This record gives sequence, structure tokens and C-alpha cells, in this order.
Amino acid sequence: MDKRRAIGSWLSGPRAALEEAGADFGYRGERLGLPETGPGSIAGPGRRLAAVAVDWGVSLLIAYGLITDGYRQATGNWALLVFFVLSTLTVGTIGSTPGKRLFGLRVISLDTGLVRPPRALLRSALLCLAVPALIWDRDGRGLHDRLARTVEVRM
Repeated sequence: MDKRRAIGSWLSGPRAALEEAGADFGYRGERLGLPETGPGSIAGPGRRLAAVAVDWGVSLLIAYGLITDGYRQATGNWALLVFFVLSTLTVGTIGSTPGKRLFGLRVISLDTGLVRPPRALLRSALLCLAVPALIWDRDGRGLHDRLARTVEVRM
């Protein structure tokens, strides 16, 4: 193997090297029985991050304007609490936060399709910890979604 090919496989990651060797991973969501594209397919990371940014911005504005009456050290902590409540209530009732709705996303349960409030509570608590959301499986689901047995799909 020449050096350029070895470096190229390292840069593209282990999945690309395994696919080149003949392993078939399928598309994201295939193991979950979801379509490859269109409504009901797993949402991409760009849309998901944008939706979380919008939800965080809304939470920060609510904390800034209604709770702390201006920017103070506690504004970020209050914003996290508002984000938690916003996420729990909206995902647990309609399956989507304002940011997710804006980007055409919703959260569904793998079992029933509807996210019940206890699952929404667990998912939101893990999302607020941030670390579980940064650990993804090969389907693109964060650890918070795996533990809550949910998946974020396109509408």
C-alpha cells in the first residue's frame, strides 16, 4: 500500500476504510426500519444542530427578558432551565420544539410513534447534560435518543 492511500484512509475515517474493504453499513436508519430519504427519514446533523441553536436562543431570550431582567451571571443557568422545560413540554406533547418545527423535524418513539412525557423528560435531561448528545451511533442518533428509545426524523 502506498503512503498516500494509507493517509487517505486515515483521514476519511474507519467507516470509509471498512466500506472500502467490503463492509456494507446500509443507510442511516435502515436498522430502525426508517426510509432512506424524505419524510420519516433520520434527520441530518446540520438541521438538528440548527434546531437546538434556535431553541437555545429562544430560551436565552426568555431568561434574559422575563426572569433575570437583563444579562447577569445567572442568565445562562435560567436559560438552561427554560430550555429543559421547553423541550420536555413540547416534545412530550406535540413531538417537536419550536426550533425543530422551524426546520421540519420531530421526535418519535421507536415503539409507539408518540413520545410520552416520561420519555421526553429523560431525553431532555440527557440533552441538557450535552455529553450524551455528542455521542452518536451509526444511525446518527445521540446517546440521549438511544436511552430514551426515540429518534429525530424529518417531517
